[in-house]
Amino acid sequence: MFQDLQSQFLGSTIGGLVAGSIYALIALGYTMVYGVLRLINFAHSEIFMIGTMTSLFILIAIAGGTAPITVGVFGMIGILLLIAVASAITSGGSAIVLEQLAYRPLRKKGATRLAALISAIGASLFLQELFGLAIIPALSDKAGKVQQNAPRFVPHDELFRIGNGVVRTDHVFVIIAAVVVMVVLDQLVSRTRIGRGIRATAQDPEAAVLMGVSIDRIVRITFLLGGAMAGVAAALYVMEYENTDYRVGFLLGIKAFTAAVLGGIGNLRGALLGGIVLGLVENWSSIFLGSEWKDVTAFVVLVLVLMLRPTGILGESLQRARA
Repeated sequence: MFQDLQSQFLGSTIGGLVAGSIYALIALGYTMVYGVLRLINFAHSEIFMIGTMTSLFILIAIAGGTAPITVGVFGMIGILLLIAVASAITSGGSAIVLEQLAYRPLRKKGATRLAALISAIGASLFLQELFGLAIIPALSDKAGKVQQNAPRFVPHDELFRIGNGVVRTDHVFVIIAAVVVMVVLDQLVSRTRIGRGIRATAQDPEAAVLMGVSIDRIVRITFLLGGAMAGVAAALYVMEYENTDYRVGFLLGIKAFTAAVLGGIGNLRGALLGGIVLGLVENWSSIFLGSEWKDVTAFVVLVLVLMLRPTGILGESLQRARA
């Protein structure tokens, strides 16, 4: 029994790291927007969904359907880069449009945060239903069946083992890609001129304006970067789970928001930590409670964090990131 439990634990740990990496990338969008605008962008989940649709369309176009794509290692990397960049562009562009239409008019009129929150929820529902009515039918084949399964281009073959835990090729791709993107974003915010502008705006918008920082430009860049992170997460999600749906962003968005709160919303490294921790906790819980309780665990974690430590694990705001 102990060996069986150990095997499940190692397997769940690997699965938790994979899922947590995706949560963390999505959570970066929530935490960046909150750090700059003090706004919970609930429509961010649909920005992620748009990225998954982009990846799905490209993979179906490459494969000519849903049949597996057989390529070598460099071919796998090339396809992953293609769908990641394309999804980052469409998700980042969609995030900019969202900010221009749903948030900027309210910000210019000095509307309350509650008004912006209601606008975010409305935008989320609008995008979800728009894709359900207008985009999903485009995925239908000649028989009218909707093709929402993505062609496999990275084999789910065993690469090596850690104890009794199996590490597959796709697991390695997800974790390495997520880590690289996270490090790049962290360095961009910590060490570049754009990053200094983001941190200055998050700390004191009025002082930032006096120092020559364009708030509109910084907000636009923040939404672009957050959307691009969601786009990369979308590409990794489609590669790993090989399907999507116009409602895919709802649950994943809540989990990513939970990850951001868990790590410390407004803190980039906190979002990364929160994503990994949440992925591990919900996968470990499935060992004892069953896989059907994984989603419940995520909501329980959110409630407990808000009750016991609302500032999160790190509790450090974006403006305190150091160069």
